[in-house]
Amino acid sequence: MKALILVGGFGTRLRPLTLSVPKPLVDFGNKPMILHQIEALKAIGVTEVVLAINYQPEVMMNFLKDFEAKLGIKITCSQETEPLGTAGPLALARDKLIDDSGEPFFVLNSDVISEYPLKEMIEFHKSHGGEASIMVTKVDEPSKYGVVIMEESTGQVERFVEKPKIFVGNKINAGIYLLNPSVLDHIELRPTSIEKEVFPKIAAEKKLYAMVLSGFWMDIGQPKDYITGLRLYLDSLRKQSSPLLASGTNIIGNVLVDETAKIGEGCLIGPDVAIGPGCVVESGVRLSRCTVMRGVRIKKHACVSGSIIGWHSTVGQWARAENMTILGEDVHVGDEVYSNGGVVLPHKEIKSSILKPEIVM
Repeated sequence: MKALILVGGFGTRLRPLTLSVPKPLVDFGNKPMILHQIEALKAIGVTEVVLAINYQPEVMMNFLKDFEAKLGIKITCSQETEPLGTAGPLALARDKLIDDSGEPFFVLNSDVISEYPLKEMIEFHKSHGGEASIMVTKVDEPSKYGVVIMEESTGQVERFVEKPKIFVGNKINAGIYLLNPSVLDHIELRPTSIEKEVFPKIAAEKKLYAMVLSGFWMDIGQPKDYITGLRLYLDSLRKQSSPLLASGTNIIGNVLVDETAKIGEGCLIGPDVAIGPGCVVESGVRLSRCTVMRGVRIKKHACVSGSIIGWHSTVGQWARAENMTILGEDVHVGDEVYSNGGVVLPHKEIKSSILKPEIVM
């Protein structure tokens, strides 16, 4: 089986982190976002993953070469010279996706994090005999999304309603699809949307089916959702009794600590924290609801909550970062400095407090 991951563009919503690496390589739960997906695909027998990409393909491919060997899965690139939307890339990668087997292939949105019940999706797809299966997830505020109207018992999709003003349903497209090769006949090589142009056509022919996703789901393409997504991901690790979760007197709730990270005396860490490789957390530090990426140093008695600390940054002694503070790569926050929602571009030194959310160039 094959799979296409829609990697797409610049990851502007996750700047300043995406100024250093393409978005799918930003760490989430101590490994690059895209690796969560590739590992899930590999686990159910996918042998080749095609990345649809229009930005920095060399960086992506150099990085993923290591994983090709480690995971034993073929990873190739399909490069757009112009942005092709969410369907155009499928037409572009047609020759890579179709072989003589006639097997369906997966398409995944690279921002989506979930428990990836892909095995169940294959069984669902075979059982209904339609042309395409999409995964849907239930949300509390459907008005922000495209809602999928479906026949409950069979899962057959009737239609889509974009950002409904009145309540029509609470199931939205979860960005995970399983498509027969014949779907590619509906797609032209031009900028086009799979959600707005391709799926409605297949639904009109009564050949589109939706499966309700069990477990958590989050689009982690922006900081607020990234932090929420981390909580949901760590929750799901807890439910699976994952050995990855840290334990100890200084740990509250769900926490991931890389084995190469060093944590000092008298710290209090958690809930919902990920500490990456080579990090140094000095004594008396308080961390909650945050991600601390590779090579970061958090100095004595600093406090970080609801924030993302980018690679190789430093948070000074008695400093405080909260309220969606995001430090890009190699940012150094001075001692006793306070950041209230500061978004700091890479390679900066912050010597005075940031009292209200703002971007620091």
